[in-house]
Amino acid sequence: MVTSPPPAGTTTSPPRADTKAPKTARFKGLSRLLALLRNTWRALTSMGTALVLLFLLALAAIPGALLPQRNLNAAKVDEYLALHPVLGPWLDELEAFDVFSSFWFTAIYVLLCISLVGCLTPRTLEHLRNLRATPVPAPRNLARLPKHAEAQLVGDPDELGAELAGRLRGWRRITRTAESTVEISAEKGYLREFGNLTFHFALLGLLAAVAAGRLFGYEGNVMVIADGGPGFCSASPAAFDSFRAGTTVDGTRLHPMCIRVHDFDANYLDSGLATAYTAHIDYQVGDDLSTDQWRPYLLEVNHPLRVGGVRAYLQGHGYAPTFTVIFPDGQTRTQTVQFRPDNPLTLLSSGAMRFDPPAGTYPDPGERRKHQIGIQGLFAPTEELDNKLLSSAFPALRDPAVAIDVYRGDTGLDTGRPQGLFTLDSRLIHQGRMTKVARSNLKAGEHIRLDDGTLVRFDGAVPFVNIQVSHDPADIWVLVFAMTMMAGLVVSLVVRRRRIWIRITAEPTRQAGTVNVELGGLARTDNSGWGDEFERLTTRLLAGFDTGKED
Repeated sequence: MVTSPPPAGTTTSPPRADTKAPKTARFKGLSRLLALLRNTWRALTSMGTALVLLFLLALAAIPGALLPQRNLNAAKVDEYLALHPVLGPWLDELEAFDVFSSFWFTAIYVLLCISLVGCLTPRTLEHLRNLRATPVPAPRNLARLPKHAEAQLVGDPDELGAELAGRLRGWRRITRTAESTVEISAEKGYLREFGNLTFHFALLGLLAAVAAGRLFGYEGNVMVIADGGPGFCSASPAAFDSFRAGTTVDGTRLHPMCIRVHDFDANYLDSGLATAYTAHIDYQVGDDLSTDQWRPYLLEVNHPLRVGGVRAYLQGHGYAPTFTVIFPDGQTRTQTVQFRPDNPLTLLSSGAMRFDPPAGTYPDPGERRKHQIGIQGLFAPTEELDNKLLSSAFPALRDPAVAIDVYRGDTGLDTGRPQGLFTLDSRLIHQGRMTKVARSNLKAGEHIRLDDGTLVRFDGAVPFVNIQVSHDPADIWVLVFAMTMMAGLVVSLVVRRRRIWIRITAEPTRQAGTVNVELGGLARTDNSGWGDEFERLTTRLLAGFDTGKED
């Protein structure tokens, strides 16, 4: 088609860009984003999602119960990694040895809290509206309800209505009057939803209390030698063998407490299983530290010492052998060091000791360092020998014996480098700076003499106890919320929602003074037992009246 040019004297302008399309596209994109956020929030705050997250939280805690945790026992984690060189590193990357501080456990924890808050808030508002609302009017046809009864009574409708309403004690009720009809609407069971909300809010409080304990609490483990051991004071994390601090705890404001162990008693079955642990301890706390006053206490398993918001638990025990090293010039060194129980049934233990020669034995520091003594080996509380291989027959201290390797040389005491408590530094052995000079099995009182005249004597052993000191500022709230959860759960299971309507109608077609009473009931939650309950309620309401013939 041919177009004609514009008339002379007219001007043309370029076509306008359509600005509505981009605005519409932006509006639609924003609407989709808002819809996505709204739907995500609705899905997250649904009760089904909260239940799924609660199940996932319980499922995520299983690795923390099956695998050793680094904050509780780092040595066990290292041992697991050494025994599983393929699987161990993968589990470590997934934070399976730090489950309760891992990113995925924290994510589930936070999402569960958000879901509970978003789910419970509208339910609480709805419950408050229901509490303020009056019972709904009676349906037009009560006969269609699941439970229905009818009777003829003699009397005035208003008076009968007042009498029947008075018999509905414990029900929220309202009476409505219209012409010749009196209607009573009654409902009970509001505590069911209250118990349900109480349970879920207590669960939310429990999660918050546990989180507060992780933030502001701390936990430390220490082995304390009994029978005259030095004891310990919990004023610093350095006093503990292992210490786990909360996120906000820097270790400068620990609750000071000192403990020393007098003696330790353990009762065993013939099989070696322990039935009871008890430790007689003395402790100092508060003003006792300045007055040097000690208070006695019997520390038992599951019966901790509770002072000043701090709890001291008796967790386990073992043995600390005593060795005396007599150097060639006659000077002595004696140490009592705890050994690690390797067999929890027989308490066969392993450990190590390091002895530095006394001043004056070797005036030259270099020569003195070459004559340090290291002892490493096994301890059996009740000796049992398979040829020369030492084992333990029973966990009680009946016939103590040791199987030791004695090393001489640089034990690493002067290096300033941290070493393991239960083993000598293998690098020093491999470098030849510390060499093995003797190996022997010894009973209490026996000794071994080295080639330079040094004598190593095994003097016996004393028990030690493992004490856990923990501070959780929210522990009382954990108990309160746990008990509140149980109370709310019981209420939500026992209380049932019920509705009942009574319609009293004066019918002129019947005998004068006779009214028709119609009752209808509806179970709003659980139908089990509602039939018998409705019949009992009907019988109680109509008792003492001439009911006539019932449909």
